[in-house]
Amino acid sequence: MKYIISVICIVIIGAVFAIVGLTPKGNMTNSDYLRVHIRANSNSDADQTIKYVVRDAVVEALIPVLSDAETKDEAESIISKNLAYIEKIANNVLKTEGYSYTSKAYISSEYFPTRTYDKLTLESGYYDSLILALGAGKGNNWWCVVYPAFCFTNTKNSANNVYISKIWEIIKSVTNKTEGK
Repeated sequence: MKYIISVICIVIIGAVFAIVGLTPKGNMTNSDYLRVHIRANSNSDADQTIKYVVRDAVVEALIPVLSDAETKDEAESIISKNLAYIEKIANNVLKTEGYSYTSKAYISSEYFPTRTYDKLTLESGYYDSLILALGAGKGNNWWCVVYPAFCFTNTKNSANNVYISKIWEIIKSVTNKTEGK
C-alpha cells in the first residue's frame, strides 16, 4: 500500500512539475542556482553503475536536510555544514559494494553546458556546485540542481514525501518569482 501511495505521489508531483512549467523567465541567473556534480571514478561499467547507487543514496539523505532551504545561500550553507555527512553516505555505499576508493565532497564554481531538466533550461556557464568525486573522479558524471531542488522531487523512501512537499513549495515560489508573479 505504501508503494502504491508513493507511486501516486510521484505521478502527481510529475504532473505538477509539467503544469507549473519550470523555465526561468525573469531575473534568475547562474548565481541563483546551486548544482550538484557527481563524478565517477572512471568510465568502467562498474564505476558508472556505482555512481548512480551513490547518487540515489546521497539524494535520499539530502532530501530532509535541504527541505527548509528557501534561498540558494541557505542551501549552500546547509551543504557546506554537511560535506562530511555527504562523504560518509557515499563512502558507506562504496564500502558496502566492495569498492576500495572513497569520495570527496566540496563546493566549487564549475562550468556546465546548457542543460534542460523537463521544462527548466539552465544556460551554459559557471555555477556554484556541490562536487562529489568518487575515487579519482575521472569518469563520466551526473549533474543536476540542488537549489532549487529540482532533482530531489523523486524518492523511493515514502518517509521523505513530507520533505518533498516542502521542496515543491520552494520550487513553486522560485518559479513564481522568475515569472514575475
